[in-house]
Amino acid sequence: MSDKVGRLTLWGVEVFLAVAEEGSVSAAAKRLGASPSAVSQQISNLETALGTELINRRERPMSLTPAGRVLRRRAQSILLEAARARSEIAGLDLSHLGQLRLGMVEDFEASVTPMMITQMAGRLTETRFELETGPSHRLLDRLENRALDVIVAAELGESAEWFERHPLLQDPFVAVVPKGQHDAPGKLPLIQYTRRHVMGRMLADHLSSEGMTLTHRFELDSYRAILAMVAGGSGWTVLSSLGVLNAGRYADEIEAIPLPVAPLSRKISLTVRRDGMSEMATEIAKQLEPLLQDQVVDPVVAQYPWLGGYLKLL
Repeated sequence: MSDKVGRLTLWGVEVFLAVAEEGSVSAAAKRLGASPSAVSQQISNLETALGTELINRRERPMSLTPAGRVLRRRAQSILLEAARARSEIAGLDLSHLGQLRLGMVEDFEASVTPMMITQMAGRLTETRFELETGPSHRLLDRLENRALDVIVAAELGESAEWFERHPLLQDPFVAVVPKGQHDAPGKLPLIQYTRRHVMGRMLADHLSSEGMTLTHRFELDSYRAILAMVAGGSGWTVLSSLGVLNAGRYADEIEAIPLPVAPLSRKISLTVRRDGMSEMATEIAKQLEPLLQDQVVDPVVAQYPWLGGYLKLL
């Protein structure tokens, strides 16, 4: 997007606020998904439009000038009102939505996400889509920093005042073993999902509280790598039922069975900022529900009937 020098733009204000909050151009660029040169140019354009310097570039770390501190106080209100206007207008009719920055938990990458984008693109012919997949904690950070508009991710901890959730799916955790080896949890080593992610820490805490000894010999952050090791007979693992959808060519060599300890599940929700796309969140959630039923719940329960009633829409 190119902005004429001398014009105060919302994008320029958003870039300025990111620099002010992050303390550097490079960090702001990473947060916004822009290049450092583009961020620097926006700051220069904004300073030209306002006729004053906003950032002390000579200092390390960067600091705000008195004018910059005034703008920072106002910038949040400017962006908040713009977001409210955008949400209210789009809430009248989703077809008015100009851009949708969507974050989807990586578990849906091979199933729900492509169909959802295709379905929404067919209805929202004028909307520009940006999609980011990843672990839930990263998507939540991106939503908080206004780099995403809507995320579909696992709930992490308690609710906060700045966002609202729309529950979609109860996702139980399962033991994944080599095909037919239901005694694997007592005989083979545990291949753990990385504790660098919230889900991995939650699983480790649950297993430890249930009296299991964790050796941490195998601790990976890739579903495919974990499932490949299980398929090869190198161990067993604990993943969410959604994680099993990522088995791909290993699907016939693995099997999901109940946990050898107390049950555990997580909740997948659609989350938006209260000052963002709140008005349209319910409609987007309604569009997701039949996709989740058809692409997740029905096929997984058909393969593992014992999950009926545990893996379900909320």
